[in-house]
Amino acid sequence: MTKLPSLRQLRYLVALSEARHFRKAAEAMGISQPSLSLQISNLEDLLGVLLVERGRGPVTLTPEGREVVSCAARAIDEVSGIMGLTAAFKTGLTGTIRLGTTPTIGPYLMPYVVERLHANYPDLRLYIREVAPRDLRGELLAGGLDVILTQLPEGGADLTTRRLFREPLLLAVPDDHALAGRKAVTEADLADLNVLSLGPDYAMHSQIAALCHQHGAMIARDYEGTSLDAIRQMVGMGMGVAFLPRLYARSEIDSRSSNVVVLPFRRSTVMRSVGLVWRSATGAAIFDRLSEVIKDAARQNLQSGTSPVLFD
Repeated sequence: MTKLPSLRQLRYLVALSEARHFRKAAEAMGISQPSLSLQISNLEDLLGVLLVERGRGPVTLTPEGREVVSCAARAIDEVSGIMGLTAAFKTGLTGTIRLGTTPTIGPYLMPYVVERLHANYPDLRLYIREVAPRDLRGELLAGGLDVILTQLPEGGADLTTRRLFREPLLLAVPDDHALAGRKAVTEADLADLNVLSLGPDYAMHSQIAALCHQHGAMIARDYEGTSLDAIRQMVGMGMGVAFLPRLYARSEIDSRSSNVVVLPFRRSTVMRSVGLVWRSATGAAIFDRLSEVIKDAARQNLQSGTSPVLFD
C-alpha cells in the first residue's frame, strides 16, 4: 500500500513556502528548526522529488515544489472546510436534508417552516417530497429520505421519534346540516353520523375508525377519499361528515364562502400527533434543531383561534 503524505507534512511545506526560511517557518509552526527540516526531507523522500533548494539566504522552491505547495494548500483548505462543516452540523442547520412528508401534513405546515429556515439558515438545502403514507417509512429505512414528517405513532427499534405537537381534528359538516349552527360539538354528537374518511393507507383512517366505533358513528366504507380535498367536496355534497385536521381547515376552508362548516370538539381529546422520525444511526443534533424550528413556526402561525395546537 502506497504511503501518503501526512497533513502535518503538507502544513510544514506550505509554512516554509510562505516564510521562505526554515527558522521562521519552524517558529510559526511551533517546532524546532531541525524537526521542520527533517519533516521536509521525509516528504521529499516519500514523493521522490526535490521540493526546496537548500543554501544560504531565502529558501527557494523547485518547480516541482511549487506545484506540490499549490496542491498542498488546496488539500489543507478542503480539510479545514470539512472540519468547519461538521462543526456546523453539531451546532446548527446546514448541508442537505431530504425530508419526506404525508400529503395531509406537509402542504399545510411546511410553507411556514421553509420561510423560517430560509431566513435563519441560508446554508441549509431542504428537499421536500410528498410520499404516499404506505411508502414513507420504507423510504426512510432504505435511505431514500433522511427524516419524515408524519402522523404518530411511527417508529421501531431503528428509528427515533420526536413529537412536535398535537393537532385538533375538526368535524366538517355540510352548511345545511343540523349541527352546522353549533359553535362546538361533543363526541356524543357523533352517534349515528355517516363519516367519510381517507383510505386505510393513511394513519388518520384507523384513528377515525376507532372514534366511530367508540361513539356510535358509521364509517362510510364505500366512499373512502383519496385526499383531504376529495373528502371536503363529498361533505359539501351532503354525502356525510368528516374529521379534518386543523392545519388543512385553516388553509383550505373559507367560512364565508364554503358550503362546509368545521366545528371544534368541546373539551375533547380528538387530536392527532405530528412528529419527525429519523434513523437512529444518524446524528440527532441536526434533526433536534429542525424539530425546534418546526415547533417555533407552528407556534407563531397556528396558535390563534379556537382549538389551538398543543405543544409538549
